[in-house]
Amino acid sequence: MNISMQKKAKRRAVKEWVLQADAATIRESDAVGEIADALMITRPTAQLLLNRGCTTPEDARMFLAKAEEMFHDPFAMKDMREAAETVLAAVAEGEKIAVFGDYDVDGVTSVCCLQIYLRSLGANVTYYIPSRTGEGYGMSENAVRKLAEDGVGLIITVDTGITAQTEARVAAELGITLVITDHHECHGEIPEAAAVVNPHRPDDTYPFKELAGVGVVFKLLCALESCRDPEKPMASCVRAVAMQFADLVAIGTVADVMPIRDENRLIVALGLQLIERSPREGVRALLDATANESKSKQPRRVSSSLIGFTIAPRINAAGRLRDASAAVDLFMESDPEQANYLAHKLCDINRERQNEENKIVDVAYARIDAEHDFEKDPVIVVADEHWHHGIIGIVSSRITDKYGCPSILISFDKGEESEPMPDDAGKGSGRSIKGMNLVDALAACSDLLVKFGGHELAAGLTVRREDLPAFKERLNDYARTHFTDGVPVQTVDIECELTDADLTMRQVEELYELEPYGVSNPVPVFVTFDMTVADVAAVGAGKHLRMKLTAGDKDFTAMYFRHGLVDIDVYPGDRIDVLYTLDINEFQGRKSLQMIVKEFRLSESIAREEDAAHEVYNRVTDSLAAGKTPAQADVAAVTPNRSECGIVYNTLKHELHLGHEVFSIRALSHLLRTSGYDIPYGKLKMILRVFSELNLIEVKENDPVREIYTFRYVYLQGKTSLDKSVLLQTLQAAAGDQMPQ
Repeated sequence: MNISMQKKAKRRAVKEWVLQADAATIRESDAVGEIADALMITRPTAQLLLNRGCTTPEDARMFLAKAEEMFHDPFAMKDMREAAETVLAAVAEGEKIAVFGDYDVDGVTSVCCLQIYLRSLGANVTYYIPSRTGEGYGMSENAVRKLAEDGVGLIITVDTGITAQTEARVAAELGITLVITDHHECHGEIPEAAAVVNPHRPDDTYPFKELAGVGVVFKLLCALESCRDPEKPMASCVRAVAMQFADLVAIGTVADVMPIRDENRLIVALGLQLIERSPREGVRALLDATANESKSKQPRRVSSSLIGFTIAPRINAAGRLRDASAAVDLFMESDPEQANYLAHKLCDINRERQNEENKIVDVAYARIDAEHDFEKDPVIVVADEHWHHGIIGIVSSRITDKYGCPSILISFDKGEESEPMPDDAGKGSGRSIKGMNLVDALAACSDLLVKFGGHELAAGLTVRREDLPAFKERLNDYARTHFTDGVPVQTVDIECELTDADLTMRQVEELYELEPYGVSNPVPVFVTFDMTVADVAAVGAGKHLRMKLTAGDKDFTAMYFRHGLVDIDVYPGDRIDVLYTLDINEFQGRKSLQMIVKEFRLSESIAREEDAAHEVYNRVTDSLAAGKTPAQADVAAVTPNRSECGIVYNTLKHELHLGHEVFSIRALSHLLRTSGYDIPYGKLKMILRVFSELNLIEVKENDPVREIYTFRYVYLQGKTSLDKSVLLQTLQAAAGDQMPQ
């Protein structure tokens, strides 16, 4: 008999864990021991320093003291002197100056730094940040003409402008002097301007290329200080600028995900100190507002993570949903009351952003799971009407992280009443993975795009509706040439393994000495194998999870943010391998170690058992579907008896009466075990198929990959005998035995 079987959906593989040092290596390494003994630190901390290239105790001391980093001469950057002299000349002549920036955190902090500095010189200065929804990224001819009408004589771009060849020509025609400062990759000709300052220029020999846009502004301010007083040592100029602006430069640098090394490491370290000791009014107000929002009464350490997960999203939200001027006003504000008002306004906008983001995520995930062919197309391209342009970049990032593929989301805002037209412009935002430079990929499709720009791993674009199919095909053709062996499985770098003995408060406190963290000096990610799940509880209105884990004879609290109970499919008694970072939780004056879960998976022994059970079930169903007789041992392992069918039926019936309709196979197995019944995987799957066949209970498989089902109670007229099941008869015949009574 032919037994039908639903084909499982194909998705990208999970990320591969790459462990740099296991517990035995840390324990036995002479190099680790030498650093640990010399600096009187734990062996895991010594291993972290070794991972960062510190091969001797002296290297480790210098890393911790930030003694290797130094600020480079700003005039080593191409056109820096011309830029500084042009700006100072405009100030001296009383020209109206416009700082033209971007609407993200990097752009906002850049605008604020330069505007505050120029005002301190008595300059007549204003700023212009285009609307994300109305104008889109970068300079535009209309914006330049508007500034000319307002009497602007000098435009200084910050965090934008390197692709503004047309706008530069328009500015020259209108008699406006243009100075460009940017840090994005250059493609095409360098715009004609009085100065173009960008470390990524092909002809620039500046020793550090990876400054944020606000980092380039920081160098410009240092150059301006030096030009104003040529006798002043450059170190003094840098110190003066850093003491006033390092906080904003640090916020922009971290938010733009720049590598925290070389100059950036110094800038961020100085900025964090400034925020900790003497925050500007707007930063103080924003930190207070977020603390009130989370109802947290414990003091929070000022760190890169605080910038990345607390400050940056709220600044970005203004430019994404409203107008970036609210964020600029916050950083420029000196009145505490007004700063508090603006900070709470940004928090409100951010909550709106989160809600809109989650709506788009749900739609995008469903579309991808239903429509995308992962074997054919390496790049996910999803387009829709009315998705908010300011949010699709965040969603693209989440998609790339979830599926391990480059992704681009495109929104066509055609208006509620109008019909789709071929020339409708769709604004897109994309994220990539290692192995495919997104800007290069878009350049290969440039004839199909209105405009594009960005970085290696993140970019924006505009495409006409009629060109979207060709763009999608061209982009995937490009990706296929770069991913010749298919899209590579993404990896998670794990610094080292920690045992239960390593999980101490001392260990967490030592981690703070390695800050500031960021790209190139990442927050250490650890792994502990074979931890037992003691409890899992939803917190934060179901948005997050608190897990109680045990290892050895110790209990640990672990937080798993942005995940609900339905997402994880693990239950008390399960053994798991956990990837996490470490932090200190302070509550009612007590400090305790807290694990922040990044990922987890079933421990190897448990995963092997479950995989073996799945293989047996699949062998049986595949054989039956092909009209073949499966092996008797396999059939015996998956053939349920009458009692087991009754137990599952009564359990589901009870849960359905309570309103519980959705279960994964693992959740149903756990529910049965807590009632004292251990029904193997293969038997449970067969029982559900029997129920569906006989219409005892309606069984709908929602997610074949995660094996999630929706059940509905069926009100039967009279009794239905299991003997009527063709599936059970087939299994009995294959087993060569009668079904046990």
